[in-house]
Amino acid sequence: MYQYTYRTPVGEVSIAETDGFITNISYQKLNCEIKETQLIKRTYKELEEYFKGLRKTFDIPLSLHGTDFQKKVWEALKSIPYGKTASYKDIAKLTGNEKASRAVGMANNKNPVVIIIPCHRIIGSNGSLTGYAGGLNIKKKLLDIEGIKQ
Repeated sequence: MYQYTYRTPVGEVSIAETDGFITNISYQKLNCEIKETQLIKRTYKELEEYFKGLRKTFDIPLSLHGTDFQKKVWEALKSIPYGKTASYKDIAKLTGNEKASRAVGMANNKNPVVIIIPCHRIIGSNGSLTGYAGGLNIKKKLLDIEGIKQ
């Protein structure tokens, strides 16, 4: 596993690759060998395009490790279009269990690839900003990039 950390408009972001797949994008440094691979560079380039408002979707090979439910939530999160938001309840419905809002929140918190899997697009049912692994200030910046005013 290799990782490299970049300074971005939302602070430092560490990107990790294992065997030709991106496994983590995190606001914390990861515990693995530091090496800027071609795939990590490509991922950063796509993130730069996103930060400039030039990219709305990502074309990066991912390898995600989690429970079946977490993976289901992460897939549902990827269905939220750029510039739109959804609630925990909306995602719970997409997973087939509309009463699983809290479990969706927990899976959201375990998202291994922030930004690419857009957990920042999840807001409270009342439209309020809710928790985010990078902090609410970063969440607000990401929503601002996408033209979502809070």
